[in-house]
Amino acid sequence: MASLTLRNIHKRFGNTPVLSGIDLVVADGEFTVIVGPSGCGKSTLLRAIAGLDDLDEGTITIGESNVTSLPPSKRGIAMVFQSYALYPHMTVYENMSFGMKIAGASVQEIDRAVRAAAETLGLTALLDRKPKELSGGERQRAAIGRATVRRPSIFLFDEPLSNLDASLRVKMRHEFARLHETLETTMIYVTHDQVEAMTLADRIVVLRDGRIEQTGSPHELYTYPANRFVAGFIGSPAMNFLGGFVVESRPPHTIVRLASGTTIQVKTGSGALSPDSPVTLGIRPEHLTSGGNHNLVETEIKLVEPLGSHSYVYLKTPDADEPLIFRGPGDFRGTKGDKLTLCISADDCHLFGQDGKGLRQKPPPNITAKEGDP
Repeated sequence: MASLTLRNIHKRFGNTPVLSGIDLVVADGEFTVIVGPSGCGKSTLLRAIAGLDDLDEGTITIGESNVTSLPPSKRGIAMVFQSYALYPHMTVYENMSFGMKIAGASVQEIDRAVRAAAETLGLTALLDRKPKELSGGERQRAAIGRATVRRPSIFLFDEPLSNLDASLRVKMRHEFARLHETLETTMIYVTHDQVEAMTLADRIVVLRDGRIEQTGSPHELYTYPANRFVAGFIGSPAMNFLGGFVVESRPPHTIVRLASGTTIQVKTGSGALSPDSPVTLGIRPEHLTSGGNHNLVETEIKLVEPLGSHSYVYLKTPDADEPLIFRGPGDFRGTKGDKLTLCISADDCHLFGQDGKGLRQKPPPNITAKEGDP
């Protein structure tokens, strides 16, 4: 195992900046997930850590060693790709043993390592099969097994589940969590799927346009997003946003007037906000309730999506540019065109300034950002 330290990482393709000043510390044994929209630079960052892409500026340290100029084979890293990258003419056993064979390991050492990894990953019965005889999940496990036998200091995973169907992705998420617990190895996992990030990560790194927007535990990012981008990216469905202006600010509460004239009381930080300041109010679908006697918003139903245990209700309101999403009960009875009054919980509201930065009360000390976070 080893820690990873990235300092002032810059990468350009031609005149286009892809990574711009990345600073990050990944602790020894931590499962860190890097998330962000397509094109944000997350796969490029992973390739730079692996040594597959050279940096324009910055340093990469693994443990106590500066590996910035080292080739991939000298960094003690194993990378698992989205496409599995298995040799089609080799069996699972041969694929898993190939790296050790090239490194000059003995036959006995190779056999012990391959069979131990196969046992951990449930591949023992598949060792004599070739990739074309395996399912998508089995191929992914074989690719992980090939990386495991090398005993790397750090595992890198580049969107490893994106080629799998929904049910298999859920199963493989459990496999990744179990593997991390078993191996106790530092893992860095790239995905655009924030559900994977929330369920797997010890810590999440949110990337946008080559820069880190926020790092923290899944709970911290969900509850205390640093800005509107993080708030909208973390959580499924995405957070609802309503535009408004500050009417009155007396910490720890602020009163906001929405476009319809409705006033909403929001719990915010310790600093008072100037009257008439433009703000955006954020509320997650699961924090809206039907009815009530305060913080009420009048809406019209546009669409109902029944999902068994719950329903997602899409609502029209003059207070939001996009349809408001409400998570209702599975037996929700409303239909298109019906009026629905919703209550916005003051304790669960988020407030964002004109610059997009979060104005909510800071998290308590026990979940503040870890040392080394930007």
